[in-house]
Amino acid sequence: MAWYDEAVFYHIYPLGLLGAPMENDHSGVTHRLRELDPWIGHIRELGCNALYIGPLFESVGHGYETTDYRKLDSRLGDNDDLKAFVKKCHDQGIRVILDGVFNHTGREFFAFKDLRENREGSRYRDWYCNVNFYGNNEYNDGFSYDNWGGFNLLAKLNQRNPEVKDYIAETIRFWVREFDIDGLRLDAADVLDFDFMKMLRHVAGEVKDEFWLMGEVIHGDYSRWVNEGTLHSVTNYVMHKAFYSGHNDHNYFEIAHTQRRLEGMGSSSGSGFRLYNFVDNHDVERIHTKLINKAHFTPVHILLYTMPGIPSIYYGSEFAIDGKKEKYSDASLRPKISLSDHADALKTNPATKLIAALGKIRRETKELSYGGYKELLLTNRQYAFSREHEGRSVIVTVNNDDNGYDMTLPAGSCAVYRGGLSGRIVKASDGVIRVRIDGNSGEIWIPAEGDGAAEPSGPVSEQIPSSGGAEETPREETGTVSDDTAGASGEGAGTVSGGEAEASVEETGVTSEAPDVPDNKPSEGKPGENADTGRSFEEGVISGLQEAVIAIMEKKGPVTDQMRRDVYNNTYHDSLITWIKSFN
Repeated sequence: MAWYDEAVFYHIYPLGLLGAPMENDHSGVTHRLRELDPWIGHIRELGCNALYIGPLFESVGHGYETTDYRKLDSRLGDNDDLKAFVKKCHDQGIRVILDGVFNHTGREFFAFKDLRENREGSRYRDWYCNVNFYGNNEYNDGFSYDNWGGFNLLAKLNQRNPEVKDYIAETIRFWVREFDIDGLRLDAADVLDFDFMKMLRHVAGEVKDEFWLMGEVIHGDYSRWVNEGTLHSVTNYVMHKAFYSGHNDHNYFEIAHTQRRLEGMGSSSGSGFRLYNFVDNHDVERIHTKLINKAHFTPVHILLYTMPGIPSIYYGSEFAIDGKKEKYSDASLRPKISLSDHADALKTNPATKLIAALGKIRRETKELSYGGYKELLLTNRQYAFSREHEGRSVIVTVNNDDNGYDMTLPAGSCAVYRGGLSGRIVKASDGVIRVRIDGNSGEIWIPAEGDGAAEPSGPVSEQIPSSGGAEETPREETGTVSDDTAGASGEGAGTVSGGEAEASVEETGVTSEAPDVPDNKPSEGKPGENADTGRSFEEGVISGLQEAVIAIMEKKGPVTDQMRRDVYNNTYHDSLITWIKSFN
């Protein structure tokens, strides 16, 4: 068991939170990082014990066009400021990881400047990929080179060059020596060379016990990156998408099927697969903006803190602030925030109280960190599962409908449960518990060992206010208790396209138009199944989209069996729509 197995992260984009200028004029040092000191206590109050902060090092703009890997961005302060900040976090029991931007550098980085000045004679010409002195670019360098995302501002490093590997390895050693950091979030890890990542893992084991490597990966089989040879974790973008669209579409099947797919990549129990879970970050719209029904803020976050993986809160979202993606700027996703403006949030803001309560529950409930996942009940609008560890089973229940819902669930070996948020006590009878879950809400049922059980973290009875989007006449659905979680939906190919902060992770941009599973409960068959055809309407829509993808592929050339499997394993509406559009 390592510290990151029980981590609850807080995520800060410092240039934004601290209101730094968008362009670095290198005119001097401004000690803005010191203004983060009050946030350390706030992070602890939310129940977080780890901080991901970045980008931090000298750059010319948004922070990902690195100028100097070993110097704090002068808009934030100097290296002494960063060293002091990390120590203060450690003193409060908070681990610190920062951005490792190793796929590319900025044009002002010393190696690239030498290349511009000395061209063919530069000793750094092989530090960059595909340098072509017969080409040119918009900067009129008189040569071309590979970049990230089509942006020549971001010159791609040659990660197979031994000198580049040595330089980056020594940079990590420098960061640990100087700042005592606890790990790295690897920017654009989905395009990093795998041998390069193996080198990083070797260095991680060398510099510090339990030094954590987490990569930014958008889609694919996450086990390619998360294993003993490369990274400890990656960003869970497929679950991020399922979290918001599963609520906006009243479709908990998407969330459950996504988890089944992830279980197929790596077990959630023991010390296995722990992905970095989030509902928003510096590249995507705020969850409060993204949710059609704002009351879904509550069940979304209950799932964030209870599904297998490592939960993370992006700064400001604990206050339920909004942030909408703009065409040419991510500034609204990375705003300046004064903590003093939210001084009473833990007392007066339902969203903040909810996040703090969930943080406390997560920290105190080992099953949520180590427990295996088992699906108990699933309908479009209701969902229940357990997290079992060392004979104890925690039960999680959520409801995205406006009306309350009664659930009957297997109780495991526990006779009494306490609601972690409400403090309610329920007793098992005949091996089951019967609980009512309010509309747009949820609960975490924790085994209560007699009257001496620990006090609940709640109650947190206030709901996030609803503001439109809820249906006036919610349908009636009947849940089923099932021990069978077989039939994982498989890996979706190309579910989301995108990249990193500097160009923003581009989500599909496709509005889901797939209808919910039909309102009428069938007389026979599985929930949501059409009694006449034996197949749900939703499945029919997915099947039609899969056939459309195959048909387009066949027009463009031979289609292999593996290509067909990739298509039929993708059961996500938005992903298939995006796939079809990609052929245009």
